[in-house]
Amino acid sequence: MATNPIQFVNQVRSEVAKVVWPTRREVLLTTVMVFIMAALTAVFFALVDLAIRGGLQALLGFFG
Repeated sequence: MATNPIQFVNQVRSEVAKVVWPTRREVLLTTVMVFIMAALTAVFFALVDLAIRGGLQALLGFFG
């Protein structure tokens, strides 16, 4: 069942009116939390990389 363009635009407008946009404070807090989590993840994977690299170097040095 096709909706004509005018009905479609009216339905879109009514749905957009229901959207609750975040406040500036909420956006700022969420952004800061994302940066903190990204930094923690980067540190975690850097430490894992160092541990694996060190283990492999020790293993290869032992057998080499």
